[in-house]
Amino acid sequence: MPIDPQNALLTVQAGLAQLSTLIVSYAFSAIGAVILLVVGYIVAGLAERSIFAGLGHIHGFDATLRHFFSKIVRYAILILVTIMVLGQFGVQTASIIAAIGAIGLAIGLALQGTLQNIAAGIMLLALRPFRIGESVEVGSIAGTIEEIGLFATSLRTADGIYILAPNSTLWSQPVRNFSRNGVRRGDVTLSIGSWNDIDRAQKTLLAIAAAERRVKREPAPIAFVATLGDSTVSIALRYWTSSADFFATQTDLVKRAKQEFDNEGISIPLPPPQAPQPQARRQ
Repeated sequence: MPIDPQNALLTVQAGLAQLSTLIVSYAFSAIGAVILLVVGYIVAGLAERSIFAGLGHIHGFDATLRHFFSKIVRYAILILVTIMVLGQFGVQTASIIAAIGAIGLAIGLALQGTLQNIAAGIMLLALRPFRIGESVEVGSIAGTIEEIGLFATSLRTADGIYILAPNSTLWSQPVRNFSRNGVRRGDVTLSIGSWNDIDRAQKTLLAIAAAERRVKREPAPIAFVATLGDSTVSIALRYWTSSADFFATQTDLVKRAKQEFDNEGISIPLPPPQAPQPQARRQ
């Protein structure tokens, strides 16, 4: 069938007209998309810095949480801008939002334990049951806090061992913070023979506490009879000292108490000797 040159020319002209219309339309959409991306990027940066600076004015607000929340705002704005850019090209934004929601749900289910650690980390940083440098005990975990992160917290034990504990573990158990109040009560208990002068032993312990500069004057130290045995009496010295000096003060007081008791002639009974075990007869 012969092709009509006039009809072919009209078809080409119509196609070129439609192509030019599409080019102009998408050109405006592309320009609008570029403008949206630039403006959105600038707005996201300004919002991030504003949130970070605003949270910094809150007394005691943790720097890690400041970074976390400011980054969340930044990425939320960038995601919103991306959806708006796709809408410029005729993409159904409702389906995109639904897809993002489904992906977020799947990721949340896959990373359930990790998200629990993040949530626990936020609560630990916000409520501050412990801070860096404080000595704590949480369940079977004990040590000095070195770093608090969004996923885990690192500690150093008294014997220098490194521990990395998940935040969800630290959040779900009672926390014993030995450093938070600044002072701690200490007890030194020594057993003496029941034939010794109890009043003299108590005065000796109080004199030792009065001579120790690390022992607080308020509350005043006290000495009392802790327990009574058949041939022994347990004399206790109760005192208060700073949390940083607790262990050094306790060990020094025990040493001084033993030395002073020896000087005063207050004898500390020795454990009775063990009877020798009978040897089995040889067959």
